[in-house]
Amino acid sequence: MIDQQMSLRGGAARLPVRPRTGRFLVLAAVFVCAACGLVYELELVALASYLIGDSVTQASVVLSVMVFAMGIGSLLAKRLRCRAAVGFGMIEAALALIGGSSALVLYASFAWLGDSQYALVGFSLAIGVLIGAEIPLLMTLIQRVDRQDAGGAVADLFAADYVGALVGGLAFPFLLLPMLGQLTGALFTGAVNAAAGGALVLWVFRRDLSPRSRWLLILVNGSVIAVLATATVLVDDFERAARRAVYGDQVRVAVQTGVQEVVVTGTDRDSLGLYLDGRLRVSARDEYRYHEALVHPAMNGPRARVLILGGGDGLAAREVLRYRDVRAVTVVELDPAVTRLARTDPALSELNGHALRDPRLTVVGADAFPWLRSDRGRYDVVISDLPDPGITASTKLYSAEFYGLVAEALAPDGRLVVHAGQLGARPQTFWTVEASVRAGGLTTRPYRVTGRYAGFAASPDRGGGDAREREDWGFLLAAAGRAPQAALAAGGPEPRSLRGRELREGARAAAEARLPGLVPSTLIHPRYWEDA
Repeated sequence: MIDQQMSLRGGAARLPVRPRTGRFLVLAAVFVCAACGLVYELELVALASYLIGDSVTQASVVLSVMVFAMGIGSLLAKRLRCRAAVGFGMIEAALALIGGSSALVLYASFAWLGDSQYALVGFSLAIGVLIGAEIPLLMTLIQRVDRQDAGGAVADLFAADYVGALVGGLAFPFLLLPMLGQLTGALFTGAVNAAAGGALVLWVFRRDLSPRSRWLLILVNGSVIAVLATATVLVDDFERAARRAVYGDQVRVAVQTGVQEVVVTGTDRDSLGLYLDGRLRVSARDEYRYHEALVHPAMNGPRARVLILGGGDGLAAREVLRYRDVRAVTVVELDPAVTRLARTDPALSELNGHALRDPRLTVVGADAFPWLRSDRGRYDVVISDLPDPGITASTKLYSAEFYGLVAEALAPDGRLVVHAGQLGARPQTFWTVEASVRAGGLTTRPYRVTGRYAGFAASPDRGGGDAREREDWGFLLAAAGRAPQAALAAGGPEPRSLRGRELREGARAAAEARLPGLVPSTLIHPRYWEDA
């Protein structure tokens, strides 16, 4: 009891090193543990955004739950202050195991159960409780190592904690993700966390531990590191099994680029599927319906110079290059890996008609928004073949500011066409995009077409999404200062699936479905509505 009271009052610990060295080692452990803790947070946010979508919502859920849980952890840690050393060691071992395995479990729940939302909240809560328990115990330990006033100890601890968080936050996107990937990066972080926490307690505070506590910590930390190391060895097999569960047995290419995960399924051009961050981008079964509907209405008129924003798969370019009087096509694609794949993959390059090898085409690897700011070209046709407007990361490419830049890039008789999402399932998103196009100074003409597998938000093979999502594509044809209705007339090469009558009927149906009272928005963050 006397020893416990001395501990709580800052009694000096029996250290194997000088107090100043011990204090430095405690602060170094704080630094490492803070870096690992922030990596866990960022890992959860990144993986949840990839698996569930809507990064703003997922970041809000993870951060708010974790901050709340940290408060609970701080309160619970008061009961461990009398045995701060062994308590800190056990907490770090638990944090290393839970945080290190969190990415694996989230991915597994998504692949085999189809939902990772509950797992996300559970891990956020558990990790937050354990992180919140660290500081009170470390405060007790540092006061035992080197007696100083409470204010100075708190300042030292928080300085090390904040600097560690900075390093962890920078290491995650610039080192861990590019070099190790999400799953291996989380496992490696857990191993570092367990090693740092265990080393601090088992060496610096070993004289405060009973033989039983010492062996317990050695066994627990050794087991955690062994489990994480084993999972690291097996992670490739796990990823292959999870991808087969998500995408089917015909996964042919799976690569994590600096921008997204790219997966190609199917053995030939007729069964090919292209997924970007888990979302079906191209289905060979009916992609021609989408790309013909996107391209051909806008090509009725001057078309010597064409700009394609997105479209790194080369399929929109395939349709554009069918016109012999097209002299130059510029494709602005954020991810160079997609254009490389579209050029070199046998099935995908056959599907796009080897469009990326056409001498009239130029590929630019850049974000479309800043590229438009710096480009001084004028284009007869601008084709916006960008990710779905409901994906939060792409919303700046559906803003009034963006369409203002597009309007400046259009020639006097130029046209813009925009894929604006599913009109049947998400009318509010569609008409918000239409309002933003008008706010950019363009006159719009909406139209839509139907297809068996129209949804990009979920794979039809996984049964995800509402059936209406897979039954229509919504488009906006726009021009500066005049109504672009005339461009809906049939012209140019005969499409396989579309006729002018079908386009006109789709435009009429879209006009009848229009929602009143929308205000043009700037830098919109579209939401999904099932019913308007």
